[in-house]
Amino acid sequence: MRMPISSRLVVPVICALCFALWAGASHAAPVSFKVQLSGSQQVPPVQTAATGTADLTYDPSSRMLSWTIMYSGVTGAVTMVHMHGPAAAGKNASPQIWLTQKGSPVASPIKGKATLTPEQAKQFEAGEWYINVHTESQPAGEIRGQVMPPKS
Repeated sequence: MRMPISSRLVVPVICALCFALWAGASHAAPVSFKVQLSGSQQVPPVQTAATGTADLTYDPSSRMLSWTIMYSGVTGAVTMVHMHGPAAAGKNASPQIWLTQKGSPVASPIKGKATLTPEQAKQFEAGEWYINVHTESQPAGEIRGQVMPPKS
């Protein structure tokens, strides 16, 4: 028994529509970008010759964030490095992610990765996080940089 033409077209049309929807869905590619760290971005600002750069890669589809942070010229031993948020530039917030191990020696470069929660990803993508490098001489942070992911 043969199906009418209209029935034989339904399945291929549905498959084509599904493929078109899948292909058109947002499949954002990972983005890589740099964040400059300085004492002037600390709140309150810190007078220091220290500088730093964070190379970040963020994959919005998996919420995976990876980092390489380099710094130099700090006034004391680095004690810890965090990502803080949510906070706009000029505001302070609590640590969200430890970029170094608690109690372990910290040396440049610092490398790592983490999967953000959906709420953290939303804050991160909105530019509401910052990186803070804490030192023995500046326990509240010696250099800082606001994380501003590029807009896709």
